[in-house]
Amino acid sequence: MTTTSFQVPEVVPPGLATVFAELLAEVMGVERVSVDSHFFDDLGADSLVMAHFCARVRKRGNLPPVSMKDVYAHPTIRSLAAAVADAPPRPRTPSVSAAIAALTPTSTREYVLCGTLQALCFLAYSYAAMLGIETGYTWISAGSSAVEMYLRLVLAGSAGFFFVSAVPIAAKWMLVGRWKPQQIRLWSLAYIRFWIVKTLVRSSPAARLFIGTPLYSLYLRALGARIGRGVVILSRRVPVCTDLLTIGAGTVIRKEAIFNGYRAQSGRIETGPVTLGRDVLVGERSVLDINTSMGDGAQLGHASALHIGQVVPAGERWHGCPAQHTDLNYLRVAPARCGTLRRAAYSVAAVLVVLFFYLPLVEGTASLAIGGAASLAGMLAPTAHADALGELIVEAAILSLVIFFGLALIGLLLAVAASRVLNRFIKPDTVYPLYGLHDAVHRAIARIGRMRFFTFLFGDSSYIVHYLQWLGYHLSPVEQTGSNFGTEVMHANPCLSAVGTGTMVADGLILVNDEVSSTSFRVSRVAIGPRNFIGNDVVYPAGGRTGDNVLLGTKVMVPLDGKRREGLGLLGAPCFEIPRTVERDTQFDHLRTGEALRRGLAAKNRYNLRTIGLFLFTRWIGVFVFATLYLAALELYDAFPHVVSAVCFALSVVVTAVYFSLVHRCVESLRPLQPTICSIYHRDFWLAERLWKLYPIHYLHAFDGTPFKNVLWRLIGVRVGRRVFDDGAHISDPSLTAIGDESVLNYRSKIQCHSQEDGTFKCDRTTIGAGCTLGVGAFVHYGVTMGDGSVLATDSFLMKGEDVPPRAQWGGNPAREI
Repeated sequence: MTTTSFQVPEVVPPGLATVFAELLAEVMGVERVSVDSHFFDDLGADSLVMAHFCARVRKRGNLPPVSMKDVYAHPTIRSLAAAVADAPPRPRTPSVSAAIAALTPTSTREYVLCGTLQALCFLAYSYAAMLGIETGYTWISAGSSAVEMYLRLVLAGSAGFFFVSAVPIAAKWMLVGRWKPQQIRLWSLAYIRFWIVKTLVRSSPAARLFIGTPLYSLYLRALGARIGRGVVILSRRVPVCTDLLTIGAGTVIRKEAIFNGYRAQSGRIETGPVTLGRDVLVGERSVLDINTSMGDGAQLGHASALHIGQVVPAGERWHGCPAQHTDLNYLRVAPARCGTLRRAAYSVAAVLVVLFFYLPLVEGTASLAIGGAASLAGMLAPTAHADALGELIVEAAILSLVIFFGLALIGLLLAVAASRVLNRFIKPDTVYPLYGLHDAVHRAIARIGRMRFFTFLFGDSSYIVHYLQWLGYHLSPVEQTGSNFGTEVMHANPCLSAVGTGTMVADGLILVNDEVSSTSFRVSRVAIGPRNFIGNDVVYPAGGRTGDNVLLGTKVMVPLDGKRREGLGLLGAPCFEIPRTVERDTQFDHLRTGEALRRGLAAKNRYNLRTIGLFLFTRWIGVFVFATLYLAALELYDAFPHVVSAVCFALSVVVTAVYFSLVHRCVESLRPLQPTICSIYHRDFWLAERLWKLYPIHYLHAFDGTPFKNVLWRLIGVRVGRRVFDDGAHISDPSLTAIGDESVLNYRSKIQCHSQEDGTFKCDRTTIGAGCTLGVGAFVHYGVTMGDGSVLATDSFLMKGEDVPPRAQWGGNPAREI
């Protein structure tokens, strides 16, 4: 990976430099600026000020376009004017492709009808689920001995598992047949078929439990995908349009990679092929848009993206967003012997573990918990028919307490013990073959590292440091700030993860301790230096070439080659150098040392403890509400027509989501979040942390692709227009976000109206205009305005303060007009 250095061109157009100087002076509110003054070091500007400057240049219409990458590469008026002088001026009406310009119209009638049919489909699925649960529970309970009951558990669990796994396959072939490149109008009857198949495929237990094994490839083949021998797919992002997916033998797709085979844009779903040749490598958290392909032996680096129509030739290595050629080798682990017999034996063992251990354990624990709660409730509550409701509530309270707090405590102990004990079976920097004992141990450790409950519980507080140290992280000596880590920290091996003193990490950090080929793997140490700041959604692989005092910006691609970077900032994919810090981010430094730090940290810890208590209490109440409706459904199964119990079961999902949304809204209404700049030791920031912890994101995803998602967004506080399509977006600060009519939010896109750099918290409003599209995995920062009909391409990063003109198409990391 390369970085961009500052070079002053010899030819300087004086007229353009004068205009740029005048515009910058207007933005900064000063009389004049020198054409030779450094934007950041001399003028004290920051990225937000310079983003406003770039927008001001674009609005003039007759000037060459200026992007934030240009500003960082040429940080004076003189050098910037010279660099962009030869670029053609931006036209007043941006050129937009016909595919983007043609908005597919949607109607309110179809929108309402679609929601009604989706609700009926969910009710029908709930009815079938209740029928299966009640039948299985009754049959298992009829067992006369422990051995017989265990055998019945295995048989019932196996039958249910295979049936639920087969339903998505049957639904796909019955409702769709073979996927082909096409356009599907949103909210139409064709879209409903698409939504049913997508929802069933992504929720399939076979896909979830067997990811990374040869069985997963067999499952995708049953759905129509063309997959060669020896393919390794580690990503949990299950592809939907499987007939359009072709993967050659020996290809490896790393964790968190997205290759859906479809995207949403301008009122429609567009499906298209994704073709990967033999021995291809797709890096961690990379995104493949539709109509993309990679030739035999090609590589796509970590945190990279292929935009629509991009083709990686055979044998070439690409990285970045959009991807470009590089000489960097991302496949650095030697192969090992891993034959067909080994793969088959591992697959059989995986099936046996699921059928004879995992499913009976889950079913048996649930049955014992329900039975024990009923017995205890019968002793504590009156048994008269008139008090049946009271007995049900007591039973639900006991059941929810046991499930929530019991599983939380057991999970914490198992996570800590398993991480440390299992790690003894793995040696660092040793090549092991896939699908053996060492591989199973490594997968178990990595799966524990992706458990989000405890990082969500302890994150954004002083207590996350202790939790990570319990798992095995090397953090000593710890310099406690109260915000050392956010709520999302993932790793492949905690005992091989090290973070230096004084480093602060925002959300979404993934430490990639492992390297994988189609036959082998090895684990290595990942070390982040001291005095770093790590922004959001950063993938840090083993061998990252950064050292002390580095700022890694949001979605930055960490360099794996070249010199060791220290004392600077890195941004973009591929990365380039930016200032390590600016004047505005140092205004609260006096609060980070001495007595001021001691007082501020103590007050923050007290506030965070109350937040953790509120989190646990509200989550338990949510489990209690779910348990109450679930038990009511079981009680009503025989007393009333089965549809009543199915309605109760369906309501348990809906009511839980509404409850958590109301909790978030009520907490914020006590002290509404406003645009601000403050220290992390200010109550405004503590409030933001509390709102992030109470955020109901996991409960909202059940409604992706339905009109009900917009209802929940409005309930939380997002200003959402009519017929907005949300396929799984994340909005971190709802009350600061506005989305216009008929906009499209693609899968895993994100709108984040805040940042936190070196102890300074900043947040501002973001407005997405009508008819806009956020591509798959796209990231929109705070203070952004997207004009009506504008498009942000796949996996792109739209920086803070950017002003995207109407009907423009932007893309890249950082994004600029395409």
